[in-house]
Amino acid sequence: MLETVKPGQIVILNGAPRSGKSSIAAAIQQGFDGPWMNLGVDAYIEAVTPAPYRPGLGLRPGGERPDLEPLVPRFYAALYESIAAHSRLGFDVVVDVAHHDDYSTPLHILPDCARRLAGLPVLFVGVHCPIETIMERRNVGHAGREGRYAVSTAEEPIPAPVLRWQHAVHVPGLYDLEVDTSRLNPAECAARIHAQLERGARHPTAFERLAGMVPFTES
Repeated sequence: MLETVKPGQIVILNGAPRSGKSSIAAAIQQGFDGPWMNLGVDAYIEAVTPAPYRPGLGLRPGGERPDLEPLVPRFYAALYESIAAHSRLGFDVVVDVAHHDDYSTPLHILPDCARRLAGLPVLFVGVHCPIETIMERRNVGHAGREGRYAVSTAEEPIPAPVLRWQHAVHVPGLYDLEVDTSRLNPAECAARIHAQLERGARHPTAFERLAGMVPFTES
């Protein structure tokens, strides 16, 4: 029988693709004490989700695959239940995600995810990055993910999917902490997160507020 342990801390990094979330997660794993488990979206898509159902919970804003949308809430539910299970077993968890509700019909996934972590310590971090910097990173490329990210062309310097991400990923914009990766490097972002954890949570937290927003109507 497992002994009762204190729930592990959960840090959720939310931002657009190429905003720097994965690098911050790596800095947390390298710099924070104890085993920080990384349960991010990339691993879930690439190692867990069967190829015919990808990108699954990585669907871009704009309703690109309505045929997959019925599965997306369950994919997210499974991911967040796993996050909760790790925390309840005493593991600290860092998660990099790109939440949005710009599907062919609203799915209200984020409030559902928040409810699944009720009673657990969650720091919800908004990872911001100007679109010019994001495009620089996309155009340089990412080893091992060739062809995955839309890049600039003469006809479309900023691809429409990138613009949709920029507009949709931070709605409704409720966070416990926000960082800008064009101004801070991953280690500095991780240091901001560590300092916030040291100060302790203010209630209601972002996830406590989000849990009551079903559905959320943007003003």
